Amino acid sequence: MFSVIFKLAWKNSFLRASRTLLVIVMIAVSMSMMLGISGIYDGMIENMADKNQRSDSGDISIYAKEYRSQKDIKYRINRAKEIREEIKNIDGVESTVLRVKAEGLLSTAEKSSFASIIGIDLKDEQIFGKFSEFLKDGEIDFKNRGALIGIESAKKLKVRIGSKVVFSTQDVNKEINSIALRIRGIIQTTNINLDKGAIFVNIQDASKFLSLFEGEAMQIAVMTEDNAVFEKIKNRYPYLDVKSFLELNPMIKQMQDMTLIFNSITFFIVMGVVFVGIFGVMYVSILDRIREFGIVLALGMNYKYIRAQIILESLVVGFLGYLLGAVFGAVILIYLRDYGVDFSSFSDALEMWGYEAIIYATIKVSYFTATFIAIITASLLSVLIPLKKIKKLHPIDVIKADV
Repeated sequence: MFSVIFKLAWKNSFLRASRTLLVIVMIAVSMSMMLGISGIYDGMIENMADKNQRSDSGDISIYAKEYRSQKDIKYRINRAKEIREEIKNIDGVESTVLRVKAEGLLSTAEKSSFASIIGIDLKDEQIFGKFSEFLKDGEIDFKNRGALIGIESAKKLKVRIGSKVVFSTQDVNKEINSIALRIRGIIQTTNINLDKGAIFVNIQDASKFLSLFEGEAMQIAVMTEDNAVFEKIKNRYPYLDVKSFLELNPMIKQMQDMTLIFNSITFFIVMGVVFVGIFGVMYVSILDRIREFGIVLALGMNYKYIRAQIILESLVVGFLGYLLGAVFGAVILIYLRDYGVDFSSFSDALEMWGYEAIIYATIKVSYFTATFIAIITASLLSVLIPLKKIKKLHPIDVIKADV
């Protein structure tokens, strides 16, 4: 019996082929556009989060108590080198880096601005976050007191490759120290704080400049995909300030929450489009066949078989629309993932807010599963009113009526 009902449902779904095809295309287009927009928005946030992790905080960052609130180098990790080695031996830890930081004044012959000097080990940073990928101009090199500067700082101070700058600050002994540096490279991390106010130097030079003892640092950053590592480190070093990536970057957490809301709204919009489209097709189709339903009911067909046929008809339309939309959507997402959307004309404004000029999409299986559930749900809901109309039919009156 089911095979007969399915054949009837398939045939009746295309009684008005042009109308049905129009609804299928409408579902497909709305779905593929929604997938493309979701992929771009998620890709934009994930790219920002990824570069913030690789250039600064990692998945976990460790500081001395009070350092984050005071930004004073007296709040430093005394056994940073030893602690780093201990953390490297924790299961699930992928890589770690030490960083030396201090706030001060960065000057050229004509301009000056507040900035942070960050001492790093280029070899460790390359393993940690592929630091060389942030290079915008020049070269990654610290030879002869070379330094790397953030792109926005370079614009503000009007420095170029080879320019000389002077950084001044207090060392741990409260003495005013200055260090002359030669700009070897300009970097762009899309981390606003680093691009606008950071200069990177060799960690040994930075430690000597700040009069730090060997093994001291202001930050230990950790890369890991194991969520349990955070609790292990926090429990092992209760006297240190251990923070996760999202704790250090609440704006990204907020953007992720907004993305979830945005995706939920778009799913409801798709459901609305599917509901209206299939409801219109099914309602008109039932009106066209109202006499047919009246006759089969008068002949003794059980209402549940008619209900099954109508539901199958709506599912056929919805499922075909989903398949076509999934194909279009996958093509759009793959294109946006590989080539992105070029906003070069707005690059200056985007860079100021931590975005890149070319935004690439991401592809998630959840896009397709969530959309499938939304479309199937909308398909089922769209036939409730037409089914009520059939259930209330009086077969004799329908047969007698001039339909």
